[in-house]
Amino acid sequence: MKNRHLHRALYQLKHRFFTLNNIVIGIAVLIAAGWVWGSLGVMQRNYSLQRTIDQKSQELLLAELETRSLELEREYYKTREYQELAVRERLGKGIRGENALIFPRTTPLTNARASSEPRNTQPAQTNQPSNFEQWMDFLFGSAR
Repeated sequence: MKNRHLHRALYQLKHRFFTLNNIVIGIAVLIAAGWVWGSLGVMQRNYSLQRTIDQKSQELLLAELETRSLELEREYYKTREYQELAVRERLGKGIRGENALIFPRTTPLTNARASSEPRNTQPAQTNQPSNFEQWMDFLFGSAR
């Protein structure tokens, strides 16, 4: 009897589920699933490559900007204006008719002021009105 049920179940499976149409549909589903999986992998790879390209193009743009900035700086260093300023700064020279005043870094007067001023490290506390009071002042105009 047990054998009979087994044969009947196998017969049902063979004639109901394992038909030629069902096998063809199953193979088609497997092929479609593989194609979708492969497409998703390619899309992910393309996305990561595009991000790399974008990053490299930004780095290239930054390098071009830095190069242009350095070229402009080099051109500025060649100008007469820069050369004149460099001579003034390094050698203390000036234009004919120009007078330069040289002050000492510290004088007795600035030393006295610095020592007599109290050193207050904390800022003074001010009475800040509350948020509600600020709105009332804004809306109705206050004569504070």
